[in-house]
Amino acid sequence: MKKQLQSIITALSFLFFPATNFAQAPNLGTAANFVLFSSTGAVGNTGISQLTGNIGTNSGAITGFGNVNGVMHTPDGATAQCATDVLAAYTQLNTTASTSVHGPVLGNGETLFAGVYSMSAAASVNGVLTLDAQNNANAVFIFKTGGALTTAASATVNLINGALACKVFWIAEGAISMAALTTMRGTLIANNGALDMGDGGLLEGRAFSTAGAVSVYGTLAYIPIGCGSPLLTGPPAPNLASTTCYTIFSGNGLVTNTGITNVTGDVGTNAGSTTGYDPLLVNGSIHPIPDGSTATCAADLLTVYSYLDSLPHDIELLYPAQFGNNLVLTPHIYLMNAATAFTGTVYLNAQGNAAAIFVIKINGALTTSTFSKVKLINGAQAANVFWKVEGAVTINDNSVFNGTIVANNGAINLNTADSLNGKAFTTNGAVTSNAIVATAPSGSCFLLPVSWLYFQGKPLQKNVLLEWATTNEINSGFFTIEKRRGQTFETLTSVNTNPGNGNAQQHYSFTDRQPYSINYYRISQTDKDGKKSYFRTIQVKMDINPGLKVLHYVQGNYIYVQTSDALPANGSIELYSMDGKRMSSQNVMLTKEISTYKIEKPLHKGVYLFNIASYRETIYNGKVVVL
Repeated sequence: MKKQLQSIITALSFLFFPATNFAQAPNLGTAANFVLFSSTGAVGNTGISQLTGNIGTNSGAITGFGNVNGVMHTPDGATAQCATDVLAAYTQLNTTASTSVHGPVLGNGETLFAGVYSMSAAASVNGVLTLDAQNNANAVFIFKTGGALTTAASATVNLINGALACKVFWIAEGAISMAALTTMRGTLIANNGALDMGDGGLLEGRAFSTAGAVSVYGTLAYIPIGCGSPLLTGPPAPNLASTTCYTIFSGNGLVTNTGITNVTGDVGTNAGSTTGYDPLLVNGSIHPIPDGSTATCAADLLTVYSYLDSLPHDIELLYPAQFGNNLVLTPHIYLMNAATAFTGTVYLNAQGNAAAIFVIKINGALTTSTFSKVKLINGAQAANVFWKVEGAVTINDNSVFNGTIVANNGAINLNTADSLNGKAFTTNGAVTSNAIVATAPSGSCFLLPVSWLYFQGKPLQKNVLLEWATTNEINSGFFTIEKRRGQTFETLTSVNTNPGNGNAQQHYSFTDRQPYSINYYRISQTDKDGKKSYFRTIQVKMDINPGLKVLHYVQGNYIYVQTSDALPANGSIELYSMDGKRMSSQNVMLTKEISTYKIEKPLHKGVYLFNIASYRETIYNGKVVVL
């Protein structure tokens, strides 16, 4: 009776609990690095396919492929070893004992658990087939057909509850043919048969043939992650040193802007001038002429370039003129050994590793189409993307570009409505921008260790009241307010942080009692370790001569000027012809008295423009008639 009860309990356990999976995944060896491979047969592509992984044949040709995120192997030592490893994997799978015999049709809403499923003859996948790992990290799925394996159009294999594509295997005695729009997951091996995937298909896995052609048509195929696959990190990032502070920079060349351009980060050049950038729209420092900072940046930029240039590439993209076109890249060092035309979109896939580094080396100029895009997916960060270009760079209108551009001996052109999430550097060449948005990636030196609420200013009688507020002040030492006259900022004052700072809101103010008519202020924060970083620049306009009245007339070679209700100040008086030609310019002291100034050249009869400026700001203009 006791033995009968034990037998009943054992039988019930098989009915009510999932079957234990005794199958073992084969060791793919070097074949794990290939996404498409034939031991004996051609490997071909039609249309634009996006493939991640090596592609090869040990006996045949490779045709029709554009850029591939992997290495192309025609018969060599790597393909010989891969052929051996594919055969070993097939043999292990074929000799694994079946745990279930299945009918010839898989799918149509069916859900299967881990196991070894065998079909005595040809089989097909229709509709949706769901593979459920039941949260078992060791779950392996093996499907063996005694004949060909096919899929219907739009057939889909889904993985749930921890199922991994790297632990799904399909072997067929003959051909494997997947219809258009099939979504397949797992490693497929066609034994003595061809393998093809129809247009628009997706393969998260691998497609191998022991003897037969392998063909794809507009396919997205990539090696699955997991099962001991290496974590892609790319190379170590270069040490940006002082270049971290800059968003747009030339080591030797003019830096110019037209249109409304917003920049987060410093802008400058170490030879020439920087012009056209509105300080209100630059969240950082504008270096109008070379200075100590630009000299250091130029030297550090050469170091960054040399490091990137010295990196040996992992993958060569063989068709630089076809770059983009929805190409997917993973963390590697890529080489394009010629001038590169970037059309459409390129995806940078970090595969969940936010620290992964991408380096794209281009031995020639880089030009993008309009509306080109570099898209970051699966954790990729703009701060970890580097483009090393030997020559000029042109990012055409309405493009979105991510990463740090390091051009060597070439100009950089950032065109209308471009968005640069990164940096644009050239060792030698001009940089031009036109109505763009350029934002350096997070972690740059000008980004603050405090959370800013606002920085604002307003006229208060004859003064300017500046106010700002922060929160989350950690290790903060003091604030510095700078004031600009012309292109150069000068320190106006320093204000210590409030005692007991922390997560609470902190409010500060300062009154500028000697403002100009137009004032530019910017604020920075310095922490207790001496690190300094800027927040933003603001503009405050004042009418410092609200009641100004001017009496003026010309007689002979003299101009007579009287100002009333004006603040005594240094200024200038200028006369222009109606066509804009300056006829006279003199530095003066503006007073309430009548002053007489001699004109350098006699004036002909007519109407002239008359201008009075104070602190280089126009405070009066009008017309004067010479009789």
